Amino acid sequence: MSFHLSAVSIELEDDHILKTVLRDADGEEQDSELDLNQFIGNNDGSFAWDDKNFQESASNISLTREGDEEIPVLRATLGTVEGEEQEADINLAERIGNDNGTLVFN
Repeated sequence: MSFHLSAVSIELEDDHILKTVLRDADGEEQDSELDLNQFIGNNDGSFAWDDKNFQESASNISLTREGDEEIPVLRATLGTVEGEEQEADINLAERIGNDNGTLVFN
């Protein structure tokens, strides 16, 4: 299950640590965190799953919740290989889930 559907709170700390309070299978609230730098990289100005260290080439990093389902979207200005800056975003709900109160990368 996508983590945001069972999240009590979602925050971004230090521009790369996803911190949440998630409900587990019993409905109990569990604190959980995930270092997004371990799973998201920068591919020439675009976010890329299964990569690392997006934060090293990013500025203006933010986390928003959008739409009726409050989809968690990571936004940043990312550097390109030519030294340009490009606005980018990635839907964290696509690959991050809740495994009984713990954030997991899928």
